[in-house]
Amino acid sequence: MINDQVKPNNPLPRKYFGTDGIRGRVGVFPITAEFILKLGWAVGKVLARKGYGKVLIGKDTRISGYMFESVLEAGLSAAGVDTQLLGPMPTPAIAYLTRTLRAQAGIVISASHNPYFDNGIKFFSAQGSKLPDDIEIAIEEQLEKPMTIVDSAELGKAVRIVDAPGRYIEFCKSTVGSDITLNDLKIVVDCANGAAYHIAPSVFRELGAEVIEIGVEPNGLNINLDCGATHPEVLRQHVVLEKADLGIALDGDGDRVIMVDSEGNILDGDELLFIIAKNRQELGILHGGVIGTVMSNLGLERALQSLNIGFDRVAVGDRHIVSELKKRQWHLGGEPSGHIICLESTTTGDGIITALQVLSAMQHTQKSLSDISCGWQKYPQVLVNVKVPPEFNLSLDSVQKALKDAENELGEAGRVLLRRSGTESLVRVMVEGKDAGKVNQLANQLADVVKAEIFEESEGIGSITPSYPLGSEG
Repeated sequence: MINDQVKPNNPLPRKYFGTDGIRGRVGVFPITAEFILKLGWAVGKVLARKGYGKVLIGKDTRISGYMFESVLEAGLSAAGVDTQLLGPMPTPAIAYLTRTLRAQAGIVISASHNPYFDNGIKFFSAQGSKLPDDIEIAIEEQLEKPMTIVDSAELGKAVRIVDAPGRYIEFCKSTVGSDITLNDLKIVVDCANGAAYHIAPSVFRELGAEVIEIGVEPNGLNINLDCGATHPEVLRQHVVLEKADLGIALDGDGDRVIMVDSEGNILDGDELLFIIAKNRQELGILHGGVIGTVMSNLGLERALQSLNIGFDRVAVGDRHIVSELKKRQWHLGGEPSGHIICLESTTTGDGIITALQVLSAMQHTQKSLSDISCGWQKYPQVLVNVKVPPEFNLSLDSVQKALKDAENELGEAGRVLLRRSGTESLVRVMVEGKDAGKVNQLANQLADVVKAEIFEESEGIGSITPSYPLGSEG
């Protein structure tokens, strides 16, 4: 059918900032203590120009978070900016608290769904949204200048916010009606040994559910390790074993969710979007259509169209979804990975709030998760990740020819997408269509061409890692 080359809303080049902040391997530039110290200082200097205001710092449960929390605090202090330390908190919680505590910005120390040896820095504006382009550019410009320290009397101070978890728990509960109770539900909650380990179980338990917790023993090294949204088969096993009504799996920073029904079926972000959109339409509260990305399943698009629900695609990344939702004054969008934006409640993906929206739909319809997820055909979709050097050129003739050949073979019955990851040194090859065998064949053929070019150009060590839409959007 088509090569969905949807252009990002933000085409301006960046030296350090990627799709979602700055991310990489701990100890490898730029994810080093020295650079993050100067990053904190640069952020502080840029924010100081906008007027005085405190900055919140939160993190997930990676062991390196201790180090980066300290140097960020030091860098901000050197620039004369006060900080409030939240400790381990989900990314969407930091966005929320940045707004409600009237901070000038929020900083998240997290590499989301990546392993413990990666880390990253993400930023939120005072409104709880991703930083505007001009601020990111100003920070990068400041990083090129020598680091200076304000006068001792003007150094920033730091305090800890001890009630941050309780504030966020109450906010999550407030996003569903007071008539919504989970008294008859048995739920398995997998927190990925990540930032939501001390929050998510409490939210569902306080709403009345019987909660079985897994992935709630972080040790700094086990975040996302064989658990959580990137490994939902673990949740599936527990749901079936416990004879639970459903399961909820978050990722390491709590901004995405994958769910499992009582029969052990895994529901990704597309399926959750369908449930929420259909229920909101039935209740008359949808407010426009749905925004997906180039990774959204073609079956979702056609299912929503059959319900007369508008659907459009943007580039991968929740900042692009949020931007398009605001432009159209719509409220709902998301990605197959489980990043779902409910813009009337949140400014970023929020796994807990998304799960609550699905549970609310179950309560309104008095149906099981399995029943409300029916009603549309999901097209077979294969994603293959190919490790590439940073300079690898996707516009090579051989790669573009293989891409066109795959598109021609699928015709209007499928899609092909070839894109560079915004968070890792990968090229992502996605193929979907009605014929699962052909989809798998074409995806691997295209990936083989990319791999062959890596070896030819750089005598490289490229490798192919097959995966599926779960946990692969970055």
